[in-house]
Amino acid sequence: MKILWFLPTHGDSRYLGTSEGAREISYDYLRQVAQAADRLGYYGVLTPTGRSCEDPWVVTSSLIGATKNLRFLVAVRPGLHQPALAARMAATFDRLSNGRLLINLVTGGDAAELEGDGVKTTHAQRYEASTEFIRIWREILERSHSGESFDFEGKHLYVKGAKLLYPPVQKPHPPVWFGGSSEAAHELAAEEVETYLSWGEPPEEVRKKFNDVRARAAKHGRSVKFGVRLHVIVRETEEEAWAAADNLISRLDDKTIASAQATFAKMDSEGQRRMAALHRKGSGRTRAELEISPHLWAGVGLVRGGAGTAIVGNPQQVAAKLREYQDAGAEAFVLSGYPHLEEAYRFAELVFPLLPLEHTLPESLPGRKLAGPFGEVVAIDHIPRHAAQS
Repeated sequence: MKILWFLPTHGDSRYLGTSEGAREISYDYLRQVAQAADRLGYYGVLTPTGRSCEDPWVVTSSLIGATKNLRFLVAVRPGLHQPALAARMAATFDRLSNGRLLINLVTGGDAAELEGDGVKTTHAQRYEASTEFIRIWREILERSHSGESFDFEGKHLYVKGAKLLYPPVQKPHPPVWFGGSSEAAHELAAEEVETYLSWGEPPEEVRKKFNDVRARAAKHGRSVKFGVRLHVIVRETEEEAWAAADNLISRLDDKTIASAQATFAKMDSEGQRRMAALHRKGSGRTRAELEISPHLWAGVGLVRGGAGTAIVGNPQQVAAKLREYQDAGAEAFVLSGYPHLEEAYRFAELVFPLLPLEHTLPESLPGRKLAGPFGEVVAIDHIPRHAAQS
């Protein structure tokens, strides 16, 4: 598995839907989260995009020097970026970070937000433009290694003599990740990207999506990797984990939930529609109403767009749920928890030892190598002993 964390550039809090327990999203705080993820051994971090967030390219480029190994999954948005400029930005970022860039292709699913950014297209047109965009972007970067230029004339986009003088570190280009649940999204993923991401629907539904994308990719002579975007609420006991889930939404009221759901209903995103459909009884907030699969909880999606489900449980239960998704085909997981700084530590310390991780963890993590005191030294003389996790 590859485990990525999340940079909360659209806000962070102890409670959803309220300013109580909220945090200022400053550079210092985002640097704390990124450095924690880097030190703890996460594969990378996803940075969200949209008008509710700080700009992902500005934020992540400012964190290159503050981190050592952490990869940054950063969005490009057709209609807002031109592919040649996006290719130049990607190559620069990749060189300055020594190959730590991952690309998140985002088509967008909120027509009102897109119009505010000057993009007025239908759902079908957005996917047509996104397909042309990523083809141009990829060709420019691939040809930069040999110094070639590139011409393209499509329905939506055009370049002539596009050329990149300074190639990226990664060959042929930084890997492209992409998520979408419509048929058009599945076809784009099958043809154009390296990793297809699904939001955290129940594992059997995720398996169906992966199988469809895999079959479509095979028709194009390609293979695609898969990942899942989820929140996680892990505690030492299952009871504590469910109490934390209840606490996260304890400040919500019916009016706030109804307002959020009305906004989501206006979007033309198939993925957002599927997330909203996971709520069994409207605005209900009990575990019985929101546990849509064993240890999979839809409470976050009451008021948060995009990823709306969380794995809830003790370390062994959370690890087992991740393995269910792995059995369905997932190789990567983009996780988050509230607040993101503390939960990055909690997940790494409790769950990393139980997972078959592809990336190498730092020797400085508890239980790996005792280079100095872990925990408080007892009675001046006794270094705390590590207890193996069952």
